Amino acid sequence: MRIAFLLNNAYGIGGTIRTVCTLAGRLAGPHQVEVVSVFRDRDEPHFTYHPQIRLRYLADLRPDSPAGVRDDPRRQRPSAIFPASDRRHAMYSALTDGLIGDCLTSLDTDVVIGTRPGLNVHLARQAPRRLVRVAQEHLTLDTHSTRLVLALRRSYPGLDAVTTTTRADAAVYRRRMPGTRVVAIPNGVPAVTTPPSDCTAPVVVAAGRLTEAKRYDDLIRAFAGVRAARPDWTLRLYGSGERRASLAALITELGLGDHVTLMGAVADLEPELAKASLLAVTSTTESFGMTVVEGMRAGLPVVSTDCPLGPREIIRHGVTGLLVPPRDTAAITAALLTLIEDDDRRRRMGQAALTAAGAYDPALIAERHLRLFRALLAERARPGHRARAGLYAGAGRGLGAVLSAADTAGAAVRNVRRHIA
Repeated sequence: MRIAFLLNNAYGIGGTIRTVCTLAGRLAGPHQVEVVSVFRDRDEPHFTYHPQIRLRYLADLRPDSPAGVRDDPRRQRPSAIFPASDRRHAMYSALTDGLIGDCLTSLDTDVVIGTRPGLNVHLARQAPRRLVRVAQEHLTLDTHSTRLVLALRRSYPGLDAVTTTTRADAAVYRRRMPGTRVVAIPNGVPAVTTPPSDCTAPVVVAAGRLTEAKRYDDLIRAFAGVRAARPDWTLRLYGSGERRASLAALITELGLGDHVTLMGAVADLEPELAKASLLAVTSTTESFGMTVVEGMRAGLPVVSTDCPLGPREIIRHGVTGLLVPPRDTAAITAALLTLIEDDDRRRRMGQAALTAAGAYDPALIAERHLRLFRALLAERARPGHRARAGLYAGAGRGLGAVLSAADTAGAAVRNVRRHIA
């Protein structure tokens, strides 16, 4: 099978880029895979792509790049296709409309995958119908503005499928975009390259962008209660972002300087996770929960807020972690202390988390994508496909149910049950 991904900037840093790099890498080899980057702003990509992936770009933004793109007068005119409500709109122009259109028209592939809302609109409007066109949702529909949702509602029914990272977000899509075919497929998370945690170190870890949605202020306040009961335990918080200064001030205000450390961003998080014994997630919203799975891959039980939309689909309460109400600092403190005070339960849940996280192995996730692609290609091959296209879009719920039969829990949950029996 020939598969192409369309990315905003395959050379940069970000969760979408990392997820696409992982998925494309698992597909490469048996399949012919190409990653098309609309922009290039550095000499080498931040992530390492599989050597059999063809990586190319459309617009070179490097300072020493040829003047052609920089001086093209079309750059001065806004895009007529990329939605103004997509926050990357300022980067796009009449020039990128032409470059993306030419690229999609000439693609020698079976399946083309868009990776952000604006690019998915390009797929719907510019990709030839001979291609199977799949839109990936890496956030959630409800996090998009009303204007953007309206733009997507106009375009997405013309695509072959939309994939979401959670079943809950797929349900939102089906409710708000009737006629759009939606399938839930979680992100793949590679196994850690270091030995997993043995859950004995007196350390709680958290990781992610220091933004308001992550509510690390709630975690720090909750840890004040942990410190009072178990002063031998510490909290390490990895990440960077606009809330760093206010979080540092809160740590000082609560007198937690010896117990809570803002570690900053690290290039390789896996070894740091494995040095801890508990992962804490206190978000008010999550599009999937990559950090949750990464922690479980490192052998950590997870104390997480039961926020929309991802944690409940990943964590089995009482088995691989504990779920608590969002913004409830007392509940967060109690859940952390429950596992801190019970060494055997913490180690048992850490092992169960490690086992359950196997459901997110990139090879398994890649196979789920391939099942979707094969189903869509088979539909294309049937007589009368065009006549049935509109009706079939309404059958997205059924297709999603079939393709999600081996969903997140699957065999891994059965393994967990055997482990804890």
